[in-house]
Amino acid sequence: MIEIDGPFYRITADGFELTIPRWEGHSPDDTEEADVTITLPDGSRHYATFMTLGAIKHVMERHREVGECHGGGYFWASDLIILSEPGFPAVIDAVAALIASGDLATACGALQ
Repeated sequence: MIEIDGPFYRITADGFELTIPRWEGHSPDDTEEADVTITLPDGSRHYATFMTLGAIKHVMERHREVGECHGGGYFWASDLIILSEPGFPAVIDAVAALIASGDLATACGALQ
């Protein structure tokens, strides 16, 4: 379930909660990027940026135009999860899979 909580979306899923900033021009159904805080039932929290390949391409094109990252020659982001599809459902599925596989703590930074 997606709820609006001030400047955030809060999504309650089976076994975790996501907190995602509400960005102008980004819809939960088709956003290609999101900064996500993941809260587990034990209270531990992790974070990651979720992006599609299209969003990464757009960032690299912008870097090329402004000369950042060696003129768009590379892209990097810590705690990056690349999605094959846009939207919050893809983020929810990815987080569920990361938890099920035991990879969440490796793929996503820990928050204190």
